[in-house]
Amino acid sequence: MSPPARQSLLVMDPYVIQMHSKGNLPSVLDVHVNVAGKSSMLGKMKGKKARWSVRPSEMSNKTFNPIRAIVDSMKVQPNPNKTTIALSIGDPTVFGNLPTDPEVTQAMKDALDSGKYNGYAPSVGYLSSREEVASYYHCPEAPLEAKDVILTSGCSQAIALCLAVLVNPGQNILVPRPGFSLYRTLAESMGIEVKLYNLLPEKSWGIDLKQLESLIDEKTACLVVNNPSNPCGSVFSRSHLRKILAVAARQCVPILADEIYGDMVFSNSKFEPLATLSSNVPILSCGGLAKRWLVPGWRLGWILIHDRRDIFGNEIRDGLVKLSQRILGPCTLVQGALKSILRRTPQEFYHNTLSFLKSNADLCYGALAAIPGLRPIRPSGAMYLMVGIEMEHFPEFENDVAFTEQLFAEQSVQCLPATCFEYPNFFRVVITVPEVMMLEACSRIQEFCEQHYHCAEGSQEECDK
Repeated sequence: MSPPARQSLLVMDPYVIQMHSKGNLPSVLDVHVNVAGKSSMLGKMKGKKARWSVRPSEMSNKTFNPIRAIVDSMKVQPNPNKTTIALSIGDPTVFGNLPTDPEVTQAMKDALDSGKYNGYAPSVGYLSSREEVASYYHCPEAPLEAKDVILTSGCSQAIALCLAVLVNPGQNILVPRPGFSLYRTLAESMGIEVKLYNLLPEKSWGIDLKQLESLIDEKTACLVVNNPSNPCGSVFSRSHLRKILAVAARQCVPILADEIYGDMVFSNSKFEPLATLSSNVPILSCGGLAKRWLVPGWRLGWILIHDRRDIFGNEIRDGLVKLSQRILGPCTLVQGALKSILRRTPQEFYHNTLSFLKSNADLCYGALAAIPGLRPIRPSGAMYLMVGIEMEHFPEFENDVAFTEQLFAEQSVQCLPATCFEYPNFFRVVITVPEVMMLEACSRIQEFCEQHYHCAEGSQEECDK
């Protein structure tokens, strides 16, 4: 090093150690760190006691799960003389009556035994796995290639990535009411405003399209459409989906289509993938293995990018790739099994699952519809049924939370109050429980309602019938 350079190292980087020239050197080398242009001499710290100050981040403070908040606040215990029947858990595997198909299990065993899937995969998923998903969902109306597929850690992460790539803090998204609570949980943690559009129970939970469109403003970045619906069990018709797309096209708002229950519809309905009905509106469709293949714990989901007019362009695609790199993709073992799962799962498995769900839905709907004070809405798919409570006939309960809390305390039947889904005075029933448990649960709900039912003022004549 030349003498001038040896005399002084000028600090250009905020974290470079600065050395004074030889003429200024004290008996002990005077070395200090220049941080962001400001010297921080050790001597300056003398006389000051450091204190711990660790606080949770703004994102963590903004993260709120309404289901957990409501359920965890319920302090009542179930009736010790009655076994608990949980109609509240959206996990089809809980009771063991809905196992996945042996072909699905064997595909996982084969992937594990192969030893090929123990390392890192590309953050968007193996090319071969993305090709399988693209092939499985490809159709002439909505063509797909591997480049249009991002594999994720469950459908929940797919939704999170879509929100993160489409919406900035301070913008807003449109979310169904009643609707899956995760949309709000994710959005508000990101500083995104949530606007709620109404689903109409008297129209089998169809969207109030006029009210939906009235919510859109210059800060609206995304419309979330959940079909089939959690918590409603509703399935939109083709004509209704076209009307939703017309609103999005008019207002130039992209759609996040949560289609995790796609194809899980009963024989009287048909699932129409939203992207097959429009080439004008850019759509990010989210799905996964969890529900149709009955393996929610395997955590494999996907995003299908439908953008035939190149409205998203490379920027949204590149953004999704960058965001996927935050956790380096989903489980490689499940990715390795995906080809066999998609190709070898027999149609009989899907048919049997749907037959069971429809049978339970019909049973539950029929039993609850006969109970004074309850108004179930018949489902057409997914795994849920919503039940309205005529609160005027149950005056001792302030709301649906109090109603379901006391139902649990007296009858050991646990249902989720629909306040969890932004829709008070309803409760949600999960229809995946064994038939004998569903019958027993409905019988207990009937007993509970009969004990607490009161005739509304002016309706004594009806009650006497």
